[in-house]
Amino acid sequence: MSLDLTENEISLMIIQSLKDRKKVVFQEIIDELQPYDIVQQYLRTPLKHKNKFLQYLSIEQLTELTQELNKEDQLDVLQKLGIEKSTKVLDLMENDDLVSLLSNLAPDKIEELVSEMKEEESEVVQSLMNYPVETAGRMMNNRYVWIPKHYTIREAVDKLKHFAELAEYLNYLYVIDEQKKLVGVISYKDLLLGDLQDNVEEFMYSRVVKADVFTDQEDVAKLISRYDFVSLPIVEQDNTLVGVVTVDDVIDIVMQEANEDIEKLAASGKAIDFNTKPSVAAYRRLPWLILLLLIGLISGGIISRFENTLETVVALAVVVRGLVSEDLNFKQVLKLILREMWVGIIIGVTCGILISVIAYVWKGNFILGLVVGSSLLITLIIGTLAGTIIPLILYKFKVDPAVASGPLITTINDILSLLIYFGIATAFITSLM
Repeated sequence: MSLDLTENEISLMIIQSLKDRKKVVFQEIIDELQPYDIVQQYLRTPLKHKNKFLQYLSIEQLTELTQELNKEDQLDVLQKLGIEKSTKVLDLMENDDLVSLLSNLAPDKIEELVSEMKEEESEVVQSLMNYPVETAGRMMNNRYVWIPKHYTIREAVDKLKHFAELAEYLNYLYVIDEQKKLVGVISYKDLLLGDLQDNVEEFMYSRVVKADVFTDQEDVAKLISRYDFVSLPIVEQDNTLVGVVTVDDVIDIVMQEANEDIEKLAASGKAIDFNTKPSVAAYRRLPWLILLLLIGLISGGIISRFENTLETVVALAVVVRGLVSEDLNFKQVLKLILREMWVGIIIGVTCGILISVIAYVWKGNFILGLVVGSSLLITLIIGTLAGTIIPLILYKFKVDPAVASGPLITTINDILSLLIYFGIATAFITSLM
């Protein structure tokens, strides 16, 4: 396969091979791709060819594909594969990725999948799921190489060769004593430099940087970042070595913690992402909008633009966060815009009816309530869509949406809000006088 092919050209070749049922051609293309690229090609493949795409992949390739997908697509792939193939994939998955996946399933579904796995793997996964969420124990995996402290360099190298394919990283070997307590660590580089007859204990570092199984995942990430490690040993409270956390897991933690911080700054409470349903997204935003609406009324202003501002900020936070953490295609963009339009309608109708009733009760004028309510409805819908579409346009033109979106959207919303309110008020001016 030519190295100069674009993503679209590769996609066309893959689809053609699936149409022609040419498995060999399909595999030749896939063999040249990285796991991430295989995922992107799978997502770009039309729905009617997805089953064939999965059917042509080996179990190892299916495992890599599944690990790279988001939770929703992972569950979809497992369903397409069926129970027999799914359990083979689960057996090969990294323990931490598998725990993360199973955490999103119902207990009966977890039991069904785990019961079909190899006994050793299922026991490990079940033990990891017993640790609290967002702790080192929950996110660690058991695919690392450990050696007894009495080993020679030759014995250590032989064991390293034997377990090379199972270990996620080979940068460090962890040294344990007879009770499986962590007593040291030795780098692969030191093994190469040592004499084959020398004892491992002579070369190891006995002051090991480690984390307890109950250490918060954010603290684990800080340790790995501070010491520039690619993996960190995890121990029980009695110092027994039970697993490692690797740098790729830390990247996931950083993204997750950043998303949580954005959610808090946007006052959106629980997570709202690209996959959240319109009704759920509206339900999570509404309390803050209604609160600001009431505060605006108490402070003496019937019309307050703060509700529109907050709704725009939340929509903006969701989109900007998504642009950072996901690769968007046209289908996702369209789905997001439609979702935010429905969110705006639900919130606009709710707040519009509420403010209409308040305005009518307060001033005794039905037309005033209609003007205020309809103005708020329209401005909230426009604010939501602006907070969604403008960052996408800026992103398309290679402008950082996190920097440019806020001031631009706020200015546009202020202008439109005033135009809408006074436009509607002008239309009903004779009824209001």
